Amino acid sequence: MNSKNLNIRDNYSQIIFITGGTKSGKSEFAEHLAKEVKKLSYVALSENNLDDKEWQEKINLHRKRRPKNWKLIETTDLLNTLIKEDGPILIDSIGGFVMESIGKENNEWTKKMLSLISILKKRNSITIIVGEQVGWSLVSEYKIGNKYIERIGDLQKKITKISQDNWLAINGRAIKIDEISLEIPT
Repeated sequence: MNSKNLNIRDNYSQIIFITGGTKSGKSEFAEHLAKEVKKLSYVALSENNLDDKEWQEKINLHRKRRPKNWKLIETTDLLNTLIKEDGPILIDSIGGFVMESIGKENNEWTKKMLSLISILKKRNSITIIVGEQVGWSLVSEYKIGNKYIERIGDLQKKITKISQDNWLAINGRAIKIDEISLEIPT
């Protein structure tokens, strides 16, 4: 399957969600799908920590893969970015949104998460979202790690419910999970 099979068109409103573990290929798959989209804004949700050489290498790898004509937005403020940018967007990755609010109390986090879902539902352009799958292995021995796992899990369930296409990247393969799954009633 390639991006031409997905009927991605300019001015066609849809959310495409791609989730997977570390090094699963989720970002590469999102970038592959987005290559057919014109006037795309690539939202990199992370802080640019110049002291972290490994993180800088990862950022540079992502930069080299992206087409030069994509508008790059490096930010930790996803809500305001989504409000300002009305064209097609690729968000990599939603875990940055969770981390930006990791210190917030649960009620404040819930309000922020629901604001994100509301804004995403109102968008009139293609929105491709990359998200991390966590919690398939050991439980973190740290409170903050468990808070992250629970918050990203809850957020990604909500994103999946409003997405028209949902993909799981695993071992360099992409599986369209809408075609082989049932939604769990809540």
